[in-house]
Amino acid sequence: MEQKEWLEQLAGSSPTPGGGGASALVGAVASALGSMVANLTVGKKKYARYETDLRRLLAETESLRGKLYGLIRADAEAFAPLATAYGIPKDDPSRAETLERALRIAAEPPMEMLRALSGLPPLLEELYEKGSRLALSDVGCAAAFGASALAGALLNLLVNTRLMQDGAYAAALESEALSLGRENREKLLALYARVEEGLRR
Repeated sequence: MEQKEWLEQLAGSSPTPGGGGASALVGAVASALGSMVANLTVGKKKYARYETDLRRLLAETESLRGKLYGLIRADAEAFAPLATAYGIPKDDPSRAETLERALRIAAEPPMEMLRALSGLPPLLEELYEKGSRLALSDVGCAAAFGASALAGALLNLLVNTRLMQDGAYAAALESEALSLGRENREKLLALYARVEEGLRR
């Protein structure tokens, strides 16, 4: 799907794509920026001592980008059973069980986003240290986008867990999600602040 078409669908009245898919996309953009920084630095004499590390960072950011990009579609697909469950009449005895199962399915992509994005801070921190000084602003942009992706994924997880009837299952998911979302967002925002401070006159 073309980017313009996807954004038009995002802006439309359909529930998908929505905040979950948008969060995955923003996370993929953050990863792509990390790859760009590595690509801009690889092969430069000034950074020759980091060549092996930069090639590893490039491979890791590319892998992360692919995973997050795949979650755009996965998030939309995971919402389909939930939309169907919401359409079941409230007096139908099968509704509660079907809805609970659908909520678990819908919670999977944002949880995967949070887990995947937890790998972004160390990659960007290393790129900050070893990447081209001319690309520091891109490291900062990647950190900002990554923090936003984490925030969005967390909200999309919580909107599902809050409706689950299995309190223990929901609490376990929320605990992991809150830990991943908050801790890694703080790391990325701290990195952004370092970049901003370093770029100021």
